[in-house]
Amino acid sequence: MKFRCERDVLADALATAGRAATGRTGTLPVLSGLRLELVGDKLTVTGTDLELTIQLETEVGGERDGAVVLPARLSSDIVRSLSPGKVEVSVEADDVSISGGRSQFTVRPLSIDDYPRLASPASTAVTLPTTEVGEALRQVVRAASTDESRVVLTGVLLTAEADGLRMVATDSYRLAVRDLPGASALGADQKVLVPGRALSELARLVGNAPELTLRLGEREATFEVGSTRLTTRLIEGEFPDYRRLIPPTHPNKLTVSRDALLEAIRRVKILARDATPIRLQMTADSLRLSAITQDVGNAVEELDAVLEGTEMTIAFNPDFFAAGVEAVGGDEVTLETQDAARPAVLRAVGRTDYLYLLMPVRVS
Repeated sequence: MKFRCERDVLADALATAGRAATGRTGTLPVLSGLRLELVGDKLTVTGTDLELTIQLETEVGGERDGAVVLPARLSSDIVRSLSPGKVEVSVEADDVSISGGRSQFTVRPLSIDDYPRLASPASTAVTLPTTEVGEALRQVVRAASTDESRVVLTGVLLTAEADGLRMVATDSYRLAVRDLPGASALGADQKVLVPGRALSELARLVGNAPELTLRLGEREATFEVGSTRLTTRLIEGEFPDYRRLIPPTHPNKLTVSRDALLEAIRRVKILARDATPIRLQMTADSLRLSAITQDVGNAVEELDAVLEGTEMTIAFNPDFFAAGVEAVGGDEVTLETQDAARPAVLRAVGRTDYLYLLMPVRVS
């Protein structure tokens, strides 16, 4: 195999596919590699850990067809380090030469015979609105758990609703729900649980792509964005009944500028160390944020706000609270509460398609 390619194009391809290659080699060391296959001027780069697969195609100057498996991190680091311009990759006997400018590297490939064969995606495909899906992923995936001991909570629930598609994620401390009206990706009453890690990678890929295609199989989901294909195994298990977590009514509603609130949280968080919560003291015309860390100090900031309901003080994990305020978007946000011990809901003023529910922290 031999081809030439612009450094930045090849570096991006290796980095993108490399995010699916595993760093934990275990019994299959070849999974730490990327499979490169050249046919004519089309180079296909594949990375997989058997749970997540990212495969993309790019145009190169092909000279000799072939295939090879390169160590993912090493080859990516090498290409990224080369001078801007053309990079040449050539497979000769038991070595792979990577050169650019006046630099040349030789790398030992991994066994191509050990690289797993990938199943073909489902034939049935649906197209989704890329802009809305990208925003929804950024809003919802952040609430999925990263604790592998609770696998179901590491997933994002995609469920069919009467008017479209709904995405839901929770780590038991917070809950994010986003509706995509008109997006008919699933059949009536159908629901699937997609790993949050895979959807985080998908959020990176969608960018300004014109469209996103979903192919749904029995055990896997495949997303196609331009010349890139992301395939992930679906999670088996029952997602929690999230609907019962959402309070039907909230007697108290605070409205405040989103940007001002984010800036205030950022400053007060400086003193919120060692899991110190941020306290929110809500009055008729103001919101007072404070953090007190024993033997370190305290921070206080007051914002203009409007409260409909009873004055109260409630406390939240500062990182979870900031993530929610950032996710809702809009110029103004509302914080809807019942009391200091029950879940609160963040929304953007004028939007009903997204909510971020957050459990408060008990403070003395």
